[in-house]
Amino acid sequence: MDTAIEVESVSKQYSRGSWNTLSETLTNAGKALFRGRMPAQAAEKGIWALSDVSVSIKRGEIVGVVGNNGAGKSTFLKILSRITTPTKGRVSFTGRVGSLLEVGMGFHPELNGRDNIFLNGIILGMSKSDIARQFDEIVAFAGIESFIDLPVKHYSSGMYMRLAFAVAAHLESEILLVDEVLAVGDVNFQKKCIERMSTVSRSGRTVIFVSHNLTAVQALCERTLWFENGRLTKDGPTDEVLNAYLRQSSSMKGWSERIWHDAQTAPGDDRLRLRRVAITPLGGDPSEPITIGEPFVFEVEYWNGVPSADLDITWLVHNAEGLLLFDVGSWEKRSLRDVGFYKERCVVPADLMNNGPIYLTLEVHEGEELVHQFTRVMGCELLDSGNGRHGWFEAWHGAIRPRLDWTITKTDGTHLDSPREG
Repeated sequence: MDTAIEVESVSKQYSRGSWNTLSETLTNAGKALFRGRMPAQAAEKGIWALSDVSVSIKRGEIVGVVGNNGAGKSTFLKILSRITTPTKGRVSFTGRVGSLLEVGMGFHPELNGRDNIFLNGIILGMSKSDIARQFDEIVAFAGIESFIDLPVKHYSSGMYMRLAFAVAAHLESEILLVDEVLAVGDVNFQKKCIERMSTVSRSGRTVIFVSHNLTAVQALCERTLWFENGRLTKDGPTDEVLNAYLRQSSSMKGWSERIWHDAQTAPGDDRLRLRRVAITPLGGDPSEPITIGEPFVFEVEYWNGVPSADLDITWLVHNAEGLLLFDVGSWEKRSLRDVGFYKERCVVPADLMNNGPIYLTLEVHEGEELVHQFTRVMGCELLDSGNGRHGWFEAWHGAIRPRLDWTITKTDGTHLDSPREG
């Protein structure tokens, strides 16, 4: 009785390929008969959206589901919500299932918010008396009191989202399936969604939460499922699963460390050639994800072929839009370098950068002369740490995102001068 959902060897195949018209089918069959043989049966065409997925989810769990686009997350949720049936395998439930898979699903644009609450609630399995009993709470949660009698076709996408989630969240089902509820909404509504789903779970009900917003998954879920190419790749504690997912799926994979073993063919010339460049977490290695809440390191290794070289190594850091965020060089520790192999590193402090991709260009100056410029020699995806979000789960504005010390002091105002004329 502790199991809410049992998924046993579930697979789902969708057909693909071209369809022949009736005339084309008859023509092909006639040609085959004329040649003295029956037409061969066409090979089955299809794509497996899910392959042999098995998982058991207990009552009261909040389980996150992550994966790249096309990984099978939505298909998994549609099977759980009975929108589609599996090609193979079976799914069993203990209790009623409510789902929120699309903004405003079940809403009629010409009806007002009041009527759509009843319509949507009935579609989700609530009785009319249950809806009436919770009507005021649903409206208050959505924050649309002033618009409740306005046709929903005039609602913004945020109002749609708030109303749809409010109805689904107040459905007294034992299992709640939610897909990307935080894609729309302001900070206060996002915080209410997280709190509501936590409340649902504490009451003994089960929540399955599909999202690309890894910060929200981390804040809400103790357990996470990672789907990749239709298969359940990993199932375990959220932090462990997300770290593995980020290492595997980073769009910048292969950019965070580059090594040239042969000094004769490495980038550069006889004066200086690169051996290695890397971005690593402080105390870690390039295979580990880098979060903005922890320090990270720029490293460069090189062969210097010039005696008494007056070198300055400079990193130029750009974001995805090509905006130069900052440059940093070794000029403060500038000294003449003999011929040999060198390694230089600089530490970027925690809580300075915004999350997102960065690209690094390496410049080498000798004296006042720019002797090398290695454009976009490496890059990485900086991940959100969740520090200081206070319920906000969407992107922050700005090229950087420093955490600064604030001082708030209440005074009696007696030290303030009155405005003077003139």
